[in-house]
Amino acid sequence: MATATATAVAEERLLAALVYLQCAAGCLLLGLNQYRNSPYGRQATPSCRLRVPARVAWAVQELPSLALPLYQCASESAPRLRDAPNCILLAMFLIHYVHRSLIYPFLIRGGTPMPLFACILAIMFCTSNGYLQSRYLSHCAVYADDWLRDPRFLVGFGLWLMGMLINIHSDHILRNLRKPGGTGYKIPRGGLFEYVTAANYFGEIVEWGGYALASWSVEGAAFAFFTFCFLSGRAKGHHQWYLQNFEEYPKFRKILIPFLF
Repeated sequence: MATATATAVAEERLLAALVYLQCAAGCLLLGLNQYRNSPYGRQATPSCRLRVPARVAWAVQELPSLALPLYQCASESAPRLRDAPNCILLAMFLIHYVHRSLIYPFLIRGGTPMPLFACILAIMFCTSNGYLQSRYLSHCAVYADDWLRDPRFLVGFGLWLMGMLINIHSDHILRNLRKPGGTGYKIPRGGLFEYVTAANYFGEIVEWGGYALASWSVEGAAFAFFTFCFLSGRAKGHHQWYLQNFEEYPKFRKILIPFLF
């Protein structure tokens, strides 16, 4: 009994440490992105020699957020997954990574190779966050019997679904800017790209903000916060890049949030 209690306490401390680490990393990225852009995609610098093909990088770096939770749930007891809210919330998390690791990479047309260092950092984040979210939902989170009817869950689920659809649709628009075998970049048109430069990032931020609300947890909130810190910096870099490379780029487009930012 004492051993089980000590293990549970150690687990809680580990999850808390991962939350603090994720928030600290988000703050660090938010600060760094004011001075330099993340070195991949159109913001990549030619100085990096070690690169991973785009399809391979996306599949490999996102896979831990899918594989680790599935392995955990299959290899040991997951007492909280007997409850419907926990199962649905974990499914919300996993659905994103099924698409991101098993579908999205094979839809990419061309794509700029990713620096190896950036790919390794992404693997580390997806591994730690996959553990954090799945472990919390499968072993720690306790929800009321009527949580699936709670306004926080309903609004959060709606935002999650809307954000995911915006993200997927925006990625579809970006992919189809480049014809098979084509190279170079073009100004995206249609959907939320009529209002913001980074419609795909806006969708992902809304998606994980909805997940955080639906889960009503610091673990979900830390993930949503990190996502915003990272993607807002990427969005700013994209916006500046378009303005520098396309004289005809629509000046009324915001960076990330329609009509605001």
